[in-house]
Amino acid sequence: MISSVITWLNDPSHWRDTRLNTGIITQLEAHLRFSGIALLIALLIALPLGLFIGHTGRLSWLVAAANALRALPTVGVLVLLTVMIAPNFHGRTDTGYVIPTEIVLVLLAIPPILSNTYAGVQNVDPAVRDAAFGMGMTGSQVLLRVEFPCSLPLIFSGFRSATLQVIATATIASYIPLGGLGRFIYDGLAQQDFPQMIGGGVLVAALALSADLLLAAVQRYAVSRGISGRISKKQVAAPDSRLATVTQAEVATV
Repeated sequence: MISSVITWLNDPSHWRDTRLNTGIITQLEAHLRFSGIALLIALLIALPLGLFIGHTGRLSWLVAAANALRALPTVGVLVLLTVMIAPNFHGRTDTGYVIPTEIVLVLLAIPPILSNTYAGVQNVDPAVRDAAFGMGMTGSQVLLRVEFPCSLPLIFSGFRSATLQVIATATIASYIPLGGLGRFIYDGLAQQDFPQMIGGGVLVAALALSADLLLAAVQRYAVSRGISGRISKKQVAAPDSRLATVTQAEVATV
């Protein structure tokens, strides 16, 4: 079976559009488009809301409500929204199918981003927050210059989790007349073509892993080294040791 999957993935005809929009490259682009739009919308909604709730402590019930969205059956919600929305766009474009898909993916991406943003701001050391206020910073300055940078590790963790979930779940776009890498999974299942079905799953897993590694690299350079703990104890102690060496030399001179 493994050799059959490798053969299917290495077949050049599967990467090209031998028929209308059936190649892996085309389906990969569609998968990335569905996932990227959903993650962008979810980030624009959940990040500011999480920062506001974490900073002010208001509307904290929204975090629990968002976490409840994790229990929604994605395929069931997709079918329900498609039945409600698609007839309004019938015969014109794929918009009637894209909108339900994006709604489902956004609902899936919001909870981890919102929860981690809220938790990140809440877990900022109160002494750091008090020191910022003591320096004369306003509430918005404390949020943007202190709380937000300090909470970046948790925010990135939530966004990475949302990215993995969205990429994996975007396969449901192929359950309705849309593309994406899920097309190979559903077509392989319908045709009893197991190498194609497993190959589609391998492609989705590889895409999710690549996206996570990319975000990990971005996180490494976006988060301060002091916050992420990348400054070693030797680096912190080095200035003191040099100072001690200079002091001893001065004493010896005297």
